[in-house]
Amino acid sequence: MRQDNKHRVAVDIGGTFVDAITFDRETGEVDLEKAATTPDQPSDGVRNSVDKVGADLANTDAFVHGTTLGLNAVLERDGARTGIITNEGFTDVYEIARTNLERDAMYDINYEKPESMVPRRRRLGVPGRLDADGAVVEELDEAAVREAAIELVEEHDVDSIAICFLHAYQNDQHEQAAAAVVREACPDVSVSVSSDITGEYREYERTSTAVLDSYIKPIFENYVDTLDGALSEDGFDGSFFITRSGGGTLTADSAKTAPVHTILSGPAGGLIGASQVGDVAGRDNLITVDMGGTSLDAAVIEDGSPVVKYDSTLEHQPMLIPVYDIRTIGAGGGSIAWLDGDLLKVGPESAGAEPGPICYNNGGTEPTVTDAGLALGYLDPADFLGGDMDTAEQAAIDGIRSKLADPLETTVEDASRGVFDVALANTVGAIREITVEKGLDPRDFSMVAYGGAGPMFVPLVARELGVDEVLVPQAPSVFSAWGMLMADVVYDFSQTHIAVLDDVELAGLDEAFDELEAEGRETLSAEGISEDRQELERTVEMRYFGQEHTVEVNADGIDDLDELADRFEAQHETRYGHTMDDPVQVVHLRVRAIGENDKPSLERRERSDGTPEPSGTREAYCFASGEFRDFDEYERGTLAPGDELDGPAVVTEPTTSLVFHGDQSATVDEYGHIIISTEDEQ
Repeated sequence: MRQDNKHRVAVDIGGTFVDAITFDRETGEVDLEKAATTPDQPSDGVRNSVDKVGADLANTDAFVHGTTLGLNAVLERDGARTGIITNEGFTDVYEIARTNLERDAMYDINYEKPESMVPRRRRLGVPGRLDADGAVVEELDEAAVREAAIELVEEHDVDSIAICFLHAYQNDQHEQAAAAVVREACPDVSVSVSSDITGEYREYERTSTAVLDSYIKPIFENYVDTLDGALSEDGFDGSFFITRSGGGTLTADSAKTAPVHTILSGPAGGLIGASQVGDVAGRDNLITVDMGGTSLDAAVIEDGSPVVKYDSTLEHQPMLIPVYDIRTIGAGGGSIAWLDGDLLKVGPESAGAEPGPICYNNGGTEPTVTDAGLALGYLDPADFLGGDMDTAEQAAIDGIRSKLADPLETTVEDASRGVFDVALANTVGAIREITVEKGLDPRDFSMVAYGGAGPMFVPLVARELGVDEVLVPQAPSVFSAWGMLMADVVYDFSQTHIAVLDDVELAGLDEAFDELEAEGRETLSAEGISEDRQELERTVEMRYFGQEHTVEVNADGIDDLDELADRFEAQHETRYGHTMDDPVQVVHLRVRAIGENDKPSLERRERSDGTPEPSGTREAYCFASGEFRDFDEYERGTLAPGDELDGPAVVTEPTTSLVFHGDQSATVDEYGHIIISTEDEQ
């Protein structure tokens, strides 16, 4: 990795804004800016944000990027036309799937299974077979693979092909041979190979993961190549990284090999940053809430680490890759408020970047959460985005009146409050899914609020859930991009290794781990990361014999298998509240290979010697008293550690506003974070 250039640049592209941040390794200086997202050509918005922040790309060592491009392609069903090549006789594995229904459809007698991303005519089988141990039972018919590929391209016009064979997690010989044939026969078609993405069993889930990868691959490759070329034109010749859905980064070239690993790369940056903030602030258990322009993302950090899932789903499609356990709902600042009869609803449709909320003065006609915030007094129309955006305050109020208030026979203020109430209920429900439904009490956690609308909204969420404090980091509106600056290079390696623990030998387990670690070191070294900056972490997924789901157990420093069993039982009791006498089974071995990057550090600041004076007051709606009141106004740049602020108050900074209410107060900690506390009810 290059070390002669001194800057690092991170850019997070969202549905409404692109956030850019630069870090000077020599001075420690950090600069940040926001620019509008350009939906028709996303790379233009990235380039605009880099120009706006004044990044010197010729003097930049690393460019770190988080994007929701792949996620949006799946959500909007706008990905590549995809085909599948699999074993003869198993072409319906992908469509048969699992017989269980998702929770929200469990009692729906009118439930219809979602349309398959790959219809039957585009799923072709070829002769060739491995057994469950990876031994060849029938040689792969490469001529049949060639015929299948040509048929998919010429008769079905596919842009991308997913290859998934039975038991390839034990032996990838047939998959790799088939991929070589397809690439030679159809060089213009993208190819996704299941064994390049995951080394785990479960044929349906492996196929689904390969299909998702294939579905977004041509779009992702084109985007990354276009952006890479644009950055090169601007003088950048450093390392180009993409944030991973499960934490850390990987090089853009590696991301193009398996782009499914980046499908939640945007929200992942915020979790990486929140982990760092929690570490220096002495708070290991956090609920993160990232409220941007299009959506709201909530996640949990336990014992200093974000919760990772290895069997997540996206739009009913399973993914066998490490993914942060994030709940996403359509409750961003741009989420549209609308009426279903006399019922007020918010989202999931968003006004996005174009035209955006009505108050953006860009042609929007549908009222949004941001418009409601303006009507409630939380936003200053004369100082929106630091004065860079001309707002249409009266148009926003008129839009709320005509679309919501008049049909409901109420006032603009009551309708706007209702918009916040509905968005609040949706958010609380999402957070309960990742806390209460997992046996966690939200009151045992602190909240971290970020995203452009997060500081305005999250203190209300904390009040509703009984969470004692909300931590608002510096530069919250570009916090995900800041988190990307904190990201190390990370690669995950896994292998299915099913065996009852009593039948396992420690030496054999170590040997299997050593093979995964060797692969990890080789990959990091190929990325130019020196050995002294490499770290390897071992984990084992385990369960009681007969169980379906597993518990992840730290396997570093294990001296004997009894110690591993003890760690499993302790973890199982923590998660489920009990242990069992059944035999313990090993299922998967995992190694996370981490390459340490230079990153900004949080510096302590000088404490203030008194209570800050507000810069003014504004009338806004206080949820604590249920009425409009005078809110004290503060500029965040004037606050210092030790300052204490009583609510209700608004703290402004160029790209966001922090709002807390009459039963809340704020303090500034030694790093400049603002901590909101709620008074206990008597």
